[in-house]
Amino acid sequence: MEENTVSDVDAGREAGGEDALVGNVNKLIVSPPGYSGTPRKGHLVFDACFESGNLGRVDYISEFEFDLFIRPDTCNPRFRVWFNFTVENVRETQRVIFNVVNFSKTKSLYRDGMSPVVKSTSRPKWQRLPAKNVYYYRCPDHRRNYVMSFAFCFDREDDVYQFAYCYPYTYSRLQHYLATLERRNLPYLQREQLGLSVVRSCLLLSNNCRRKTH
Repeated sequence: MEENTVSDVDAGREAGGEDALVGNVNKLIVSPPGYSGTPRKGHLVFDACFESGNLGRVDYISEFEFDLFIRPDTCNPRFRVWFNFTVENVRETQRVIFNVVNFSKTKSLYRDGMSPVVKSTSRPKWQRLPAKNVYYYRCPDHRRNYVMSFAFCFDREDDVYQFAYCYPYTYSRLQHYLATLERRNLPYLQREQLGLSVVRSCLLLSNNCRRKTH
């Protein structure tokens, strides 16, 4: 397990706060302040380094509460909505409150009964959290950003839990679905490229530049 800890990102915090988020947390161990040594059960490990993952920073508030900062959209730094991350090294019956503290939307379906989704190693199907455990509000402690807080109780120590804004639908899953349709040779289906996203265009441009320099 990669030994990233909360203290490892303190310098980045001081340099630019949440605006300095440039990457997802990668097996980030969140231990109580001042603690050193091997992580104990209940010292949560956060990860978002996977396709469609988004979690840029975690602040330890107490044994039961954590502030989570999500990264902005790639091409719109003012837009912060999506989150998708995993948590492991939990303690059985451990109760926590996660506060996603830097949402950009003033209105959200979370106010009307929508709730985040969760799955775990032993329960691979996505399920919605009980709406009664989810709160969406404006918080003066976080630049008056909108905050979504939800309570959760971990019940299996060996499970890895995954939380997301709503049901993820990844690019890879879309490509697999389209390839499946193509293999059926349907007479009314034709697949063509209409355009490229900004990110995809930049990747292709970068690869072309590398080929020209070799």
